[in-house]
Amino acid sequence: MTEKRLEVTVLEALNHLISNHPQLLAPMYEIVHDRLGLPKNELPYVLGHNRIPLIDIHQFDYDRQLGVEMDIRTKYNYDGILARIYAENKGCLVHKWHQYIPLYDRYFGPYRGKKIRFLEIGVSKGGSLQMWRKYFGDEAIIYGIDLDPECAKLDGQAGQVRIGSQTDLQFLASVVDEMGGVDIVLDDGSHHMDHIPVTLKALFPKVSEGGLYLIEDLHTAYWESFGGSYRSPTNFFSTVIQDLIDDMHHWYHKDGQKRPEVSNFCPGVHIHDSLVVLEKQRVLRPSRSMIA
Repeated sequence: MTEKRLEVTVLEALNHLISNHPQLLAPMYEIVHDRLGLPKNELPYVLGHNRIPLIDIHQFDYDRQLGVEMDIRTKYNYDGILARIYAENKGCLVHKWHQYIPLYDRYFGPYRGKKIRFLEIGVSKGGSLQMWRKYFGDEAIIYGIDLDPECAKLDGQAGQVRIGSQTDLQFLASVVDEMGGVDIVLDDGSHHMDHIPVTLKALFPKVSEGGLYLIEDLHTAYWESFGGSYRSPTNFFSTVIQDLIDDMHHWYHKDGQKRPEVSNFCPGVHIHDSLVVLEKQRVLRPSRSMIA
């Protein structure tokens, strides 16, 4: 393993640890400070500039006086049911950025109470699948996939869990076949720039017309250890999203389409903070008229 790859691997491990256990951020700073002798004001960029910052995520803490539910409701002027479902989650851990909750409800609301087929990439502790079961209802067909074999113990609780990689095309196809098709895909998997486009190319064509494809936690597009960085040629927004925008407007330029397997069936791309929503619908040739 090269020195650079070792550094990136260490940072990935640190980021995963801190993301799932934010209470460890302060002691992690102390450890790195003591062992490496770095001034604390340099610790956000351990192992070099442009590496993944050890961001103090406590700066994004919700208002604890309000509580989780009211923080979401007041900050985003949101009165939907999902804030309560999320805030009252018990047993299995779920970790979500608060801005996602109203957005989920905006896009997923029309599917509630229906026998929809929902696939989440990334199971983790199982709390997210539990949340989706309560939100979508008993009729929904809910599957989750994860690379971690430990997630197999969650199979059959809030949904079906299958173990495999989000870049294993045969595995992805087998899961969708088992589901009988898929209406919504939520990519909350590795968040790596090398993986997200592979999964998108494999699964978007399998989403039913009228369905949705969501990718979240795309702040990683700006982190080098996830294969991105600010305006880099590997940043998901600089590559895939820009290609989809250009493809959407291919009628008006002569450079063709870069990702027709997606863009020919994607009439709308919605970009939010760290979250992208792709509509699935056949794209029709535009037409115009003049009426007086």
